[in-house]
Amino acid sequence: MAGPRFMLKEIREAPQAAARLLEREGGRIRTLGARLRRYRPAGILMAARGSSDNAALYGKYILETRLGVPVTLAAPSIITLLGGRLRLRRHLAVGISQSGQSTDIVAFLEAARARGAMTVAITNRPRSALARAAHEVVLTHAGDERSVAATKTYLNQLIAFALLGAEWAGDRRLSGDAASIPDAQRAVLAHDGEVAGIAERYRYMHECIVAARGFDFATAKELALKLMETCYVVALPLSSADLLHGPIALVEPDFPVFLIASPGPVLAHLADVASRLRARRAETVIFSSDAAVLRLASVPIRVAARAEGALAPPIYGVAIQLLAYHLSQAKGIDPDHPRGLRKVTRTL
Repeated sequence: MAGPRFMLKEIREAPQAAARLLEREGGRIRTLGARLRRYRPAGILMAARGSSDNAALYGKYILETRLGVPVTLAAPSIITLLGGRLRLRRHLAVGISQSGQSTDIVAFLEAARARGAMTVAITNRPRSALARAAHEVVLTHAGDERSVAATKTYLNQLIAFALLGAEWAGDRRLSGDAASIPDAQRAVLAHDGEVAGIAERYRYMHECIVAARGFDFATAKELALKLMETCYVVALPLSSADLLHGPIALVEPDFPVFLIASPGPVLAHLADVASRLRARRAETVIFSSDAAVLRLASVPIRVAARAEGALAPPIYGVAIQLLAYHLSQAKGIDPDHPRGLRKVTRTL
């Protein structure tokens, strides 16, 4: 393979991108949080595709746990193809797109605004169509991203949601803890070589399951997406609870299962799942900073930073991106230009 790809370069830029977001957008998000406290929406709809959709899932967990407001991941085709006319007065609609050019997400936000919703765009492009469609814009300040695979833009979307939830709910601890994200990401990057060595083990992997629960579920879905788009692996993302409700029947000896298990309220459940997988002699790969859970793994991937709960995804996200990158290299695949994909995908 050629030298380091844009994907790796952009993963390594994550701490600087995170620091830039915290510095430049904190005031705007604080003002938006105050406006949303006054607005008091009855419900929230999120519209996104790809990695941005996984960020939206994280946003759902953040906003529902901090505010108690129901959050729905929207189906844009209800409006763009099926002619649905949603009643959205006193609702908040959020469109998430790194490019701000996803046709159906822009159309959804425009329609939501016309139907009475307050609209917010989360994007890396201030002059994009999505930004123009919204009442309020949160910029992710990730800088240019040339690889087709979203890395630092995705991570900064997560941080933007964490800050928005903290400011809206008045959660000073969460907003204060977010300041430590860049250093935690650097700590993960320092173990890049270890992840590269582990990735080599899976160069012939064609299928796997990726599971987690709670805030980490977004990370599991993002790892599955990265394995599919950059490594051409059929990766099934599941809630670890859903895994036990049927799909575990797929797991034979040596079948690869990746678990995302950050410390927090769901860790005991993940430990139980890991024990069940061990009993089935699965090839269980666990991302965690918890020593006891890592001992249940066939292959442990220690996350150097002890990130817990709500702020684990933008930190564990670096680790799963490194694994996907190094696996693509082991397989001889160019992750910057996956077959059949472009940086901007337009659908209705």
